[in-house]
Amino acid sequence: MHDFDVLVIGSGPGGQKAAIAAAKLDRSVALVERPSMLGGVCVNTGTIPSKTLREAVLYLTGLDQREMYGQSYRVKDDITIADLAARTRHVVSRENDVVRSQLTRNRVAIFTGTARFAGPNAIEVVDEADRTRPVTAEKIVIATGTKPARPASVDFDERTIIDSDGILHLERVPRTMLVAGAGVIGIEYASMFAALGTKVTVVEQRDRMLEFCDLEVVEALKYHLRDLAVTFRFGETVAAVQARPEGAIAHLASGKLIPADTVMYSAGRQGMTDDLNLAAAGLAADARGRIAVDEFYRTEVPNIYAVGDVIGFPALAATSMEQGRLAAHHACGEPAHTAHLLQPIGIYSLPEISFIGQTEDQLTRECVPFEVGVSRYRELARGQIIGDSYGVLKLLVSPADRTLLGVHVFGTGATELVHIGQAVMGCGGTIDYLVDAVFNYPTLAESYKVAALDANNKMRQIERFSA
Repeated sequence: MHDFDVLVIGSGPGGQKAAIAAAKLDRSVALVERPSMLGGVCVNTGTIPSKTLREAVLYLTGLDQREMYGQSYRVKDDITIADLAARTRHVVSRENDVVRSQLTRNRVAIFTGTARFAGPNAIEVVDEADRTRPVTAEKIVIATGTKPARPASVDFDERTIIDSDGILHLERVPRTMLVAGAGVIGIEYASMFAALGTKVTVVEQRDRMLEFCDLEVVEALKYHLRDLAVTFRFGETVAAVQARPEGAIAHLASGKLIPADTVMYSAGRQGMTDDLNLAAAGLAADARGRIAVDEFYRTEVPNIYAVGDVIGFPALAATSMEQGRLAAHHACGEPAHTAHLLQPIGIYSLPEISFIGQTEDQLTRECVPFEVGVSRYRELARGQIIGDSYGVLKLLVSPADRTLLGVHVFGTGATELVHIGQAVMGCGGTIDYLVDAVFNYPTLAESYKVAALDANNKMRQIERFSA
């Protein structure tokens, strides 16, 4: 007889949703989390702090109002780290309370400490006083998340040379910053500090950034970041970073030296599996600490599941939540359904990006015919009202059956707008619905109708020529 039906290691988005889903299915559930980390990396050092920081930057710099009031417009001239951190601390504290309340309300037992396996059905919880408590469970869900990768060649000092977790501990807004890595996290922080007036240099070993995004959207983002004085160095690798009394200096593999007040190393993340003693459970992680799972999020050991960032791509809070729910349902023998292929991606850069479905590059490679419908914010009354003249929404449409193959949004509210396209795609709808639908006016949502009409007119013209 086990202590619990389901035991979850980690309280981030995946772990939290797995625990609550299992509890809703009337299973006895326990959750293990490190001290002061309830909510996981997402709430304490990752998604919630970074998005709150973004909101504070957007407000205090007045960036989204400059189209109306001029490029010199700012809500506050001298923005400090304290200004940014105050809002972040408030939101993180509230989110911690929300997570604890949800777990407690669903009768999930919370163990504070570090978990390590003692067998396929057993773990040991080690608390801050190094006391060990054994706990057993019929099913175990690993949701430990990731931590920033820290190569030995980078001299992290938590002051001038930091990873993404150290952003909120900066003493001041730096005059210059080097961001190593043009992934989602690197680009988000690069755009935030550029908006604050920091001269940012982004170093990326690949030839382009955000390879999984629409090329046209990425080019638009690059244009806006360059307008904020961001310098890009593609095809370059940071070989080493050394701290100096007045800042830090990055050594590139090409021989270049780039000095900066602050260096943020954001080139990859590592699964937090080192302390789990996976071998005791018959498991192993790959070189980047990731755990392999099947379509039900089961590991090689049938009673052990893994969800969230620790299993790799897409490593997003939203997808982790769904993975946690599905894993819990499967572990409890309850049927569950999800739209696997319809997972939206949101990048909270300034301006933001969001998309769902396929890109033009993917469709072209796969020789899938498509038509493009475009709507530009500057042609919408709402776009003029909010001062967004650069936003764009793009629909990729199948000429054969008029369904949506992809939706790509760049600009204000992109991460919200994409869900209209997601709903249409999830229901198997066509652009005819968007053409015929009445949208509130003036709204940015109206861009769907404009883009659908654009695609419709293009397809009609092709039909006319073909006839």
